[in-house]
Parts: sequence; structure tokens; C-alpha cells
Amino acid sequence: MTATRPGATDLSGAFVYTWDLVGDPGAAERIAALGVGSVVLQAAYHSARAMTPYHPVHRTVHATHSAAYFPFDPDPWHGTRLRPPAPGWAVDVPDRFGTAATALRGQGLRVEAWLVLTHGTALGEQAPDLTVRNAFDEQYGYALCPAQPEVAEYATQLVGSFCARYDTAEVPTLMLEACGWLGFEHGSHHEKTAGADLTRAARDLLSVCLCPACRAGIAAAGADPEGLAQAVRRTVDTELRGGARVPGTLHEALGDQTAGALLRHRQSVIEQLTRNVAAVAPGRELLLMADGDPGATGPDVGLDLGRFQGRADALVLKCWDDEHRSVARIQAAVRATDRPVIANVSVLEEHPARVAGRVARLLDAGAHQIRYYHAGLASPARLQALRRADAYAREAARAARTTKGAA
Repeated sequence: MTATRPGATDLSGAFVYTWDLVGDPGAAERIAALGVGSVVLQAAYHSARAMTPYHPVHRTVHATHSAAYFPFDPDPWHGTRLRPPAPGWAVDVPDRFGTAATALRGQGLRVEAWLVLTHGTALGEQAPDLTVRNAFDEQYGYALCPAQPEVAEYATQLVGSFCARYDTAEVPTLMLEACGWLGFEHGSHHEKTAGADLTRAARDLLSVCLCPACRAGIAAAGADPEGLAQAVRRTVDTELRGGARVPGTLHEALGDQTAGALLRHRQSVIEQLTRNVAAVAPGRELLLMADGDPGATGPDVGLDLGRFQGRADALVLKCWDDEHRSVARIQAAVRATDRPVIANVSVLEEHPARVAGRVARLLDAGAHQIRYYHAGLASPARLQALRRADAYAREAARAARTTKGAA
């Protein structure tokens, strides 16, 4: 395993895009100066338009579709409908990930590969029958359904191709994003849904996938998928057209039996997908972006953390919202699972003056590590806030080690 840079700690890391580093000879040193011990580096990622404020050549990057930022052997993909496209906006350096990772390791930083599995509009448009389908038989083209065998095979092969390219010493850790369903919330181009004033519950109902694979899974879990579809349509339309508010949870909206079957189906699919990924990534640490609400859909998979039987060495929980809710989320996760819990803190969302305080309270709540989002997108003031927060994290880690040694 790569040695951590002197003075840094493996307690923390920062998210970075490959385009933040490739073509900027000073980027890796600038990131190392933040004090973090590791970098979560984009290896397979969805479409985005991003600022690159520190790059010497460009100020924005427009990634028009999901892509793999590493070259891979095409033979294992022969005959498959889904395969990760190359980034057409970045053809000058074919191995974007490897180039960036080498620069980061040169600064003593540990590299964690950031792999987005089921979020891909280009792939969804290519194979619409493999995307999430709501109760109104409308497809979400950006969201591949993990219950579909071809999607599960694609996600597993994507990770396997990455691991075949880079050995464990180079990249000891994989962070998995979108390892389940994306739902209604994740949005589309030029989103025009806010004015309908949908409740959280209605959005959750519109996120229920009822493609053929999910219908079969829900039926196997003990519920009638057509009855579920009818209930979703009836309840959502009552809110959209009649103004009545949907009850607050899936269990309240659908009843315990139907909601329970839906959530068991989802958890089972996610668990199996993580096992499949682990099988093609032997010796790697797997970090899973998760949400402790089993009804949640999105880049952070909704799970019953206390009953999760999949493969994950640690769980990464997003802590971007109200600080009290973020602290409660970490506390609940620590109580629910024996796995380490990592708090994902956005320096882009929080006021710079409050980042260090948030990190302190998340560590006090039981978070084992911190990941900062995002070192490439943050303004100078926000990067300075990240440095201050990480200095606190290092001091807290030293104090904890001292206390443990004295005991």
C-alpha cells in the first residue's frame, strides 16, 4: 500500500476529477498541500459541466456523457450492449486516470478510484429497456436499473476492467457511487419539476422502478407489482391534481407488506451487486456511498444498514444538509453497523467558516473518517476552510492515538 505523505493522515481524503490534474503540473502538489492523506479520483463518471479554476489551460470542462477515464481491454466486452464510452473531450491523454494517479502518488497521496456504476444517460439512451421505469411506464434515461442482469454485468465488468488495468498497490481502494437505483430526484437536463410542489413521499413513489426485472423481484419478495403500480399512480395523481399531501414514508403510502417487499427487493439487488464487484476486485478496499434510509434512491444507495449483508469495507454517508441532520445520520449509522462510517462533507455547500466545526461534530458523532467534496471545484476560501478542517481532523486523530496509548 502506498505510504501516506509525512504529516498527513489516512483519516481524510478529497474528491478530485482527472481533468483537475491532467495538463496541470502543479495540481498534485497543490492538493497535497491541503493536508489530506488520500484522493478520491474519478475513474468512471457521469456527464457534468465543471469549473477548473486552477488549470493553466482551461476554465471549464463539459463532459457530455458518462465515460471511463482509463483504457481497457475490449475483448471481455465483446457482444455486450453496454460498454463505457471513452471521453471524446479528452482524447489527448488516453489514460487520464493513470496519469493523474501517478502524479498524486508522486506527492505521497493514496489513490482511491471513484467509480459511478448505474448513472449513464448515453447508455440509457442506447438501451432504454434497461433503465428505471416508473409506475406510469415512463423511463428515466439517465438511470440504469441494477435489477436488470445486463446492467449488473456491465457494472461488474466495469470494475473488473479497471482492476485489470491497475494493481492493488497502485489503487488499493474503490469508492462505488450509484451502486443501486437512481430515481426521480436525480433530475435531467433543464429540470422543470419544482413548481409541482411534490412532497418527498411523492418523489419516492415516482422513484419506484417497475421494469420487468423489478416486477419479478418485487413479486418474489411477496407483493403484487401491478397493485403497487396502481397504488403509486393513484397516490401521486391525488397529490398532483387534487393537492392532497402524500404520507411521509413508503410504508405509510403503500402499506407495510408492499413497502417491505419493495425494500427487500432493492436491498437484495444491491447486496448481490456489491458481492459481484468484490469478486472481481480481490484485495481492494470497497467504500460504498450509502444512505441509511432504505427508501432512498440516488447516487447514495438506500439501505437498512443494520441488515446489510453485501460487501463493503466502509460506508460513505453524505453530510451536506443541515448539520443537526448530518450528525444524527452519522450517529444512527454508527449504532446500526459494525462497518466504519465515513462522512462525506461538501466544502461547496457549507459556509467556509463553518466547515471545521461541522467536521469536529461529525467526528464526535462517531465518523471514522472524512472525505471532502471537492478539491477541484472549491474557491480559494473554501480550500482554506478544507485545510483548517483537516488540521483539526489530524489533531483529533493524534489525540485519540495518545489517549489509546495511555490506556
